[in-house]
Amino acid sequence: MESAGGPYLNTAAVTSPVGVARLLQMTFGCTTFSLVAHQGGFSAAYGTFCMFVWTFCFAITVFIIACEFTRLHSCLRISWGNFTAAFAMLATLMTVTAAVIYPLYFVQLGCYPIGCDVRDFRIAASVFAGLLFLAYAVEVFLTRAKPGQVTSYMATVSGLLKIVQAFVACIIFGALVNDSQYRKYVATQWCVAVFSFCFVVTVVVVAFSVTGKTATLGFPFERSVVVYTFVAVLLYVSAAVIWPVFCFDSKYGSPRRPALCAKGRCPWDSQLVIAIFTYVNLLLYVVDLAYSQRIRFVSHL
Repeated sequence: MESAGGPYLNTAAVTSPVGVARLLQMTFGCTTFSLVAHQGGFSAAYGTFCMFVWTFCFAITVFIIACEFTRLHSCLRISWGNFTAAFAMLATLMTVTAAVIYPLYFVQLGCYPIGCDVRDFRIAASVFAGLLFLAYAVEVFLTRAKPGQVTSYMATVSGLLKIVQAFVACIIFGALVNDSQYRKYVATQWCVAVFSFCFVVTVVVVAFSVTGKTATLGFPFERSVVVYTFVAVLLYVSAAVIWPVFCFDSKYGSPRRPALCAKGRCPWDSQLVIAIFTYVNLLLYVVDLAYSQRIRFVSHL
């Protein structure tokens, strides 16, 4: 690869505020999973999820720093600005989830029965997990679109909300497969269809933005996204009405948690989680629709 006249290495990738935030992400991420792997320990699906989050985010952050420092990102056939903005938002959501789950399930004040050394390692890992979340949140804050600024779509409020919407949908799907009994009624199956359709289309929007292929489509992509967001609001409104009725109305379900329902394997709990996050996603789509009226897509940044 021939030089374009400038330096081969981009020192701003590690000296700018965003670069410093990424270096902190790499440091905190490596420290967190090292503490857990060394003596903190993890088990079951919750611990495995946390370890996956920390190692995955660490690997992608190292990749981003390496590409920007060596300027190799210009050789990739993706929209780099969209990719980094989308990953920063996703990493923020994943790390805050891990920062809550790990201490909740693995940290205790007493030494018995795990021992004081293990307890101390777990507390330290929890602290660095919180710092890791803050480092990613700082990057999102620094790279978000400013008023009047020409930037990549995923750095706008609407683009960042797409990541949050998909993440919330994943939480809903997790509750659905946890014995939510959604197959009992056609109405609740309709709600699942709503969740699935909106999730798939949202992921497609993100994928086209990250790959920078929006300009090659044979239809106005930005107008289609606004129309889709409006449709998603209507669909989520229907789910927000139907799901609680068929799960918590005494005619179809149970307005209160059954007394004999086992903790961790209770369909009512899953139904409640789905109901809560349905309203969360409905609010996110409404805010997205409001912001999408005022932005313009830039696919090549």
